[in-house]
Amino acid sequence: MIDVNIGQYHFSVESKIEAVNNAIDIIYGDVPAQDLPYDFKVRLVFESLVRRFIKPQISFYSDQHSPFKPLPVSQAPALLEWGMNWCVAAHEYSKLIIHSAVLVKDGKAILFPALPGSGKSTLTAYLGLSSWSTYSDEMAMIDPVTLEVSPLYRPVCLKNDSISLVKKWHPNAIFAPVCKDTQKGDVAHVKVMDWQNYTQLSPVPIVAVVFPKYDAQSDLTIFQLSDLEAFNVLSKNAFNYNVLGRNGFDTVDNIIRRTKNFEIRFNDVREVDAFLTEDILSASL
Repeated sequence: MIDVNIGQYHFSVESKIEAVNNAIDIIYGDVPAQDLPYDFKVRLVFESLVRRFIKPQISFYSDQHSPFKPLPVSQAPALLEWGMNWCVAAHEYSKLIIHSAVLVKDGKAILFPALPGSGKSTLTAYLGLSSWSTYSDEMAMIDPVTLEVSPLYRPVCLKNDSISLVKKWHPNAIFAPVCKDTQKGDVAHVKVMDWQNYTQLSPVPIVAVVFPKYDAQSDLTIFQLSDLEAFNVLSKNAFNYNVLGRNGFDTVDNIIRRTKNFEIRFNDVREVDAFLTEDILSASL
């Protein structure tokens, strides 16, 4: 059994796959041992003895439930990360969970909900390895009462060309090995902070919601969204919006009423950084 502490949740991971264990050590190895109860017990197992030696496939289990189809064993490190995301999204009902990156600077959070291929994770890695704190690449954990967002101790999931791009921007960044030919293409997880820095983070208010879209042919273009437009998109990106019912509706509504909401198209992450810092954070003083 391997302990994986992601800050708000504690996982017990059963794995005999060397690549998985190595990836855990790379991303979470700086977390000191703590005698905490487990929130989730998960395992990565071979589906059959025969398949273990002939085109081996691996399955993710949380207790007795397996939410994904078996994948090639070479993709097991990525499967663990996706499985941990599933555990949290499927079982957390005390907070609104939005499929969104969360970047924080000067005690203020900006949400970045986006569809795959939007450049969200590339932008998140660039900012998180620069002067921002990455509270999440995948899930914004929002308290319905305070409307503050809490940090998770997770890496950023990069895909395909973004992997080499982030390595070029930040050559000293710590990467888990690349998982080839997944359903998302080539995937690698990059560590965007260490445990000591993570322990200094605390819940913070949300000041803006930005829906990013990478467009190689477009300079930075900014569209301000109406409350209704922002509400529709944000609620559609919430994992547990329907489960929370009225509480989910009220939480999204309250967020939108208190934030500035934009859609942006970009081809230069530095321009986005300047916009966020100069036009959003400075204006929210």
